[in-house]
Amino acid sequence: MQQIMIGENETGQRFDKMLAKYLNKAPKSFVYKMLRKKNITLNGQKASGSEKLQTGDKITLFLSDETIAKFSDRHFQCTGEKLDIIYEDNNIVLINKPAGMLSQKASDKDVSLVEHFITYLIQSGQLTEEALQTFRPSVCNRLDRNTSGIVAAGKSLAGLQELSRLFKDRSLGKYYLCLVNGLVEQPSHIRGFLKKNTRTNQVEITQKEDTGSTAIETEFVPLKTGQNVTLLEVHLITGKTHQIRAHLASIGHPILGDSKYGNPRINGLYSRKYGLSHQLLHAYRLTFPVLEGSLSNLSGREFTAELPRQFQNIANKETEGIL
Repeated sequence: MQQIMIGENETGQRFDKMLAKYLNKAPKSFVYKMLRKKNITLNGQKASGSEKLQTGDKITLFLSDETIAKFSDRHFQCTGEKLDIIYEDNNIVLINKPAGMLSQKASDKDVSLVEHFITYLIQSGQLTEEALQTFRPSVCNRLDRNTSGIVAAGKSLAGLQELSRLFKDRSLGKYYLCLVNGLVEQPSHIRGFLKKNTRTNQVEITQKEDTGSTAIETEFVPLKTGQNVTLLEVHLITGKTHQIRAHLASIGHPILGDSKYGNPRINGLYSRKYGLSHQLLHAYRLTFPVLEGSLSNLSGREFTAELPRQFQNIANKETEGIL
């Protein structure tokens, strides 16, 4: 027999969802059978699994230790990656992700920023492997593997929920720096429609709505120019897959180093000259709106992520002035 006391990070979850995390190797049919037979109870009572858990609830599993061990994988494989943490409090962490790192797993074998983040919490004593069975901290926004910059992650359920809401309602200001081909002389606010091809993992930008397409908006301001290159600050208004990369390419200003949407000839020049192997796109600034509640300490604040050294070097050499 084992007992589980519900804390703040489990509060609000459906009972069956929480059990699916705790007994993560068990078939759903087994979990519901144990509920029906009262081998798993909530506060000493029979439960259906649809109940919303509250802080202080007591779950009792009238199962042998062997059965629980069989259906529960409690071991987390820690990683050795050191994170560049920009900001941290009790609810959230802001991380400067390097280019080349996945934000989240694309397959079971992948190791992503999420695994590095959880490792950091375990090794710093802020999370235990046992607690990981019922609540999994995670990132709230995703950057492409080869895009660097700020990723926001939730340490607590309140942090995850509030950050997710802010990204969903677009109240966070998301600003990027990128180096593009061509001279951009005026600020611009461009609109269009984005349609993703899941087979090729590429998107198409059109000016007319089509079946399966989504409206997008991108705003940008030129900061520095050079010989046929421009450093842009981009305000990502909508935030869809590959939006900045594809939207800028669609108006004739592909990002340097972008293998999907860029100019192969120009990319080859920068590869030979600087060893560039990824797009020069960096999520460098995040601004919070006026907030109350669990994230009130972030109200109106702004955070920036330092540019990668290679990005700085290329921008300084190819444009006028120093970053």
